[in-house]
Amino acid sequence: MSRFRKPLIAAGLAALTLAAPAIAGPLGIGREATPDEVAAWDIDVRPDGQGLPEGRGTVADGQDLFEERCAACHGVFGEGEGRWPELAGGQGTLTDERPVKTIGSFWPYLSTVFDYVHRAMPFGDAQSLTPDEVYALTAYLLYLNDIVDDEEFELNRENFASVRLPNEANFMDDERPDTPVLKAGEEPCMSDCKPAQPEITMRARILDVTPGAAGGEESGAGAVD
Repeated sequence: MSRFRKPLIAAGLAALTLAAPAIAGPLGIGREATPDEVAAWDIDVRPDGQGLPEGRGTVADGQDLFEERCAACHGVFGEGEGRWPELAGGQGTLTDERPVKTIGSFWPYLSTVFDYVHRAMPFGDAQSLTPDEVYALTAYLLYLNDIVDDEEFELNRENFASVRLPNEANFMDDERPDTPVLKAGEEPCMSDCKPAQPEITMRARILDVTPGAAGGEESGAGAVD
């Protein structure tokens, strides 16, 4: 670069720096989010009810809303339309070859239901529901899964944490980062850890998985020779 261009570039950068307004923050970029912007993002709900908005809704109110805003995809009774998710039923199927994972059979916490409906539903019109509507829909989903049996049941911020889903006990904390070696204070092995070389049990030319004419002379019949 020319020795005359370097001073010009430096002078230009200095002028831009002086002209720019002072910006707070350790990196000197951006600005602090406004309270309204923070509130728009801070919508998660935890299993203990923390983060729930004020509101309330009954099973009866939720049924009307569900039929209007949700049934087209999830079915009138939460059975799912086409390939859209099932929301009700499936109890006792988790050990089956094809388990039906619904709110009543699989989901761990009611906060998962509320948070997902509030954050992402209805499909294509996310976050269009009011807190009262989300409470009502959540109450109706409890009713569809036989977790509550009273059509007049009202779900609200005060009683939310007292409602437990049937499969909660089968969820547990993931402790995989805390391996037995690390718990014992030993140094983890970082190289040459495998005691033996992997054993080759079959080769690709024998394990023929390429589709072809079964029983014919062409290779690739999709079977083990």
